[in-house]
Amino acid sequence: MKATADFHKSVIDYLKDADAAAEYLNAAIEDGDPRVFYIALRDVAEAQGNMSQFAKKCKIPRSSLYNITSKEGKPSIETIIKIIKCLGLNFKIENKRNTRPARA
Repeated sequence: MKATADFHKSVIDYLKDADAAAEYLNAAIEDGDPRVFYIALRDVAEAQGNMSQFAKKCKIPRSSLYNITSKEGKPSIETIIKIIKCLGLNFKIENKRNTRPARA
């Protein structure tokens, strides 16, 4: 169990960097399973320090924050955007093809 705890601590330490956190969340979204994203969102929130303080900052009850970011969580898009903004990150949609079609 100690190896798992050490790994989790390493992940949390890594996610203290905003660029790393953004990459982590993007990879979780690309997975396609919303449960993976919710857990990743919890990891990034946990990297901010104290979950109670983070919940206060976001104006979300701490117990709700834990529920939202669990495998069983079903947060609204408004709540996801609120948490992402509290993390100091942006939420945006990009063209998957990375090219623009020619205009007629």
